[in-house]
Amino acid sequence: MKITCFKAYDIRGKLIEQLDESIAYRIGRAFAQYMQAKTVVVGGDVRLTSEPLKLALSAGLIDGGATVTDLGMTGTEEIYFATKHLSVDGGIEVTASHNPIDYNGLKLVKTDAQPVSGDTGLFAIRDLAQTYTTEDVQARLEFYSEGLVSEQAFLQGEASVKTNKLQDSGRYKQLNNMQAYVSHMLSYIDIDNITPLKLVVNAGNGAAGDALDAIQSALEAASVPIEFIKVHHQPDGSFPNGIPNPLLPESRADTANAVIENNANMGIAWDGDFDRCFLFDEKGEFVEGYYIVGLLAKAFLDKKPGSKIIYDPRVYWNTEDIVLSAGGVPIKSKTGHAFIKERMRADDAIYGGEMSAHHYFRDFAYCDSGMIPWLLVAELLCTTQKALSQLVKERIEAFPSSGEINRTLADPDVAIKSVLEKYQSSATLVDYTDGIGLEFGNWRFNLRKSNTEPVVRLNVESRGDIALMEEKTTELLALLK
Repeated sequence: MKITCFKAYDIRGKLIEQLDESIAYRIGRAFAQYMQAKTVVVGGDVRLTSEPLKLALSAGLIDGGATVTDLGMTGTEEIYFATKHLSVDGGIEVTASHNPIDYNGLKLVKTDAQPVSGDTGLFAIRDLAQTYTTEDVQARLEFYSEGLVSEQAFLQGEASVKTNKLQDSGRYKQLNNMQAYVSHMLSYIDIDNITPLKLVVNAGNGAAGDALDAIQSALEAASVPIEFIKVHHQPDGSFPNGIPNPLLPESRADTANAVIENNANMGIAWDGDFDRCFLFDEKGEFVEGYYIVGLLAKAFLDKKPGSKIIYDPRVYWNTEDIVLSAGGVPIKSKTGHAFIKERMRADDAIYGGEMSAHHYFRDFAYCDSGMIPWLLVAELLCTTQKALSQLVKERIEAFPSSGEINRTLADPDVAIKSVLEKYQSSATLVDYTDGIGLEFGNWRFNLRKSNTEPVVRLNVESRGDIALMEEKTTELLALLK
């Protein structure tokens, strides 16, 4: 059969049409066989179908020769952490992050939490998964089940594969790894630096709630004076308040309002699998992830001057300026978690950041975390005794940016080519790290196409000239109509 849910650096697909229990089984079996993995950790986010997919995946892993440790409901970074901490051969998180409710997917890592991308085995796993016969897959799923469920039951969260059947194999166990994870999270800050803070936290009914509760308990046990105001906190796979994706402006109001109403120092919101966190200042204003990259880069360079910092090519003048001024080494990488991680490992960078709110840390197996950034920024608020708005105001004024603007087009390649033809002759620099990036003295832009949909993504920034940035953004958008 042909499997169509494999993307450049993860797996995502529409339920039933592109991803179901039989495909999850195939992927698990192929992962174990191709990677020759003998030990694998698995987890799943709060989506209703994540548990059925995770159990079918586990059955495939077992049939591929692996012993499975199931961590239960997890965020993606908990799988990254456990893969390294438990010294296993691989880890798989079942998640569709911020995709629509009728989607799900998987994120795969191998030993030491190294990413598995299209360049490092992902498509080979797909090709192997396609070789198993439908009859064999059906028979193996029936072996692990007590009767296959209907499509509707699957979509409502009922699993065909049963936990007790997996346990009978002798190669499946469940483990709560939260205490070790929380201890690692808190190792990034000095809790003695924390002065009284009031933080609004919005899990979006995703997987972040449980992890935040565990962190809160550890902070309270150490008498750290942080008060948490919780919004949409309870995990709920039906997402009664919408899919958690604070990158979308329409998804920010609840966090912003809670900050203002509670006179909080900062607001924090996560996406569904909490590998990204988004920050709001004390006025309830959303802080673009771009400027948080600069803040965190400076924080690391203050402690370890000369370190290497990785950043993505969409907007970067602010990051480069901060890194160079702090004595660091700025390094540009292609956008995407697998590419950033691979580059961080190659250069042994201490930190990497993307404007999309993915933040990567050398001591976290070079992986991205949605919990480490807010902890670091909270500590920064205390040590500087400055409000978040003060910390970013000067940088926003120095390097104003448009934020990422998406446009759906019939032919993204033709659109990008036409833009390049118009601007290339006057550009002082043309960069092809990811899409096209052109510089013109006091302003620049990056235009790239999506890996998964007929969309182009535009980012524009300038040197201290908001009017110029806005003018050029309007000009470019007119070309993309």
